[in-house]
Amino acid sequence: MDYEILYNEAFPIVKCRLIKGEKLKAESDAMIAMSNTIDVEGGIEGGLLKGFTRMLSGEKFFFQYLTAKRGNGEVLFGHSTPGGIIDVELDGTYGLRIQKNGFLASTEGIEIDSKVQNLAQGFFSQEGFFILSARGKGTIFLSSYGVIHPINLDDGEEIIIDNGHLVAWPDYMEYHIEKSSNGWASSFMSGEMLVCRFRGPGTVLIQTRNPSGFSNWIASMGFSKGK
Repeated sequence: MDYEILYNEAFPIVKCRLIKGEKLKAESDAMIAMSNTIDVEGGIEGGLLKGFTRMLSGEKFFFQYLTAKRGNGEVLFGHSTPGGIIDVELDGTYGLRIQKNGFLASTEGIEIDSKVQNLAQGFFSQEGFFILSARGKGTIFLSSYGVIHPINLDDGEEIIIDNGHLVAWPDYMEYHIEKSSNGWASSFMSGEMLVCRFRGPGTVLIQTRNPSGFSNWIASMGFSKGK
């Protein structure tokens, strides 16, 4: 599939050129415009159970499927958050773990499912007990709040990342959730609380802004106006 990411410096969109018979799947409201040779249909990938578990991971119940049924055509798609879009090629040897709202679209060869985290990870992480899992061969498009920044770790190298800034990471990477400081009081006063410690090798994709932080700021502004 031929594609390009437009306006990557601010509010990007993806332009895909589909040949007849090609199919793209995306979040249910991702399509912006499309050629009249392309049909869009809603569907549940993997049945009702997988649809419900995707909802538990923060994603939508339905996907939209865009198929070039009557000839070649173009599709423009994007996401509602003011942030970046990045393309990742999967060769089938590993999968991606994706935080909520991180999946935007993919080619037909990518399977999107939900992964149950262990008890500690699920209880303490902002993603909850379920996160998205992507496997297969093809291209996946990830979206973020802010710009997506890759952190490349060598074998045995570690990095500590705030939970709210995670976008995606390879499923073979080891990670643990822990307090940001030695004690709970110090962690609370630092404003960080819980963080993820990743160990390489691998590449962790992070977003430069924290959705929870922005949400808290909006709520505080509304509260101030209400007073």
